[in-house]
Amino acid sequence: MPDNKKPVANPSIVLREEFDDWAILFDPDTGDAFGLNPTSVFIWKLLDGKNSSEDILKALHKECEQVPEDAASHLDDFLKDIIERGFVGYEQKGV
Repeated sequence: MPDNKKPVANPSIVLREEFDDWAILFDPDTGDAFGLNPTSVFIWKLLDGKNSSEDILKALHKECEQVPEDAASHLDDFLKDIIERGFVGYEQKGV
């Protein structure tokens, strides 16, 4: 995924945070649900259209302990998965 693209969460998706820092994403239009671990919740909150995947990776290194060396690959896989589900997209410039 190109670093200049800045993913943005679909505003119709509901984030339900649980007491143990895990969460569920829910699409009320399709009924699709997706579980998030605490790291994924952290990433989800950065999907505001202002942060590239590189920015998100930097934030992970800053805020989290023991970030694995292959975190960029895991981040790309996570983003691809939630993009395919329609939970995230990219803002269209000039439209």
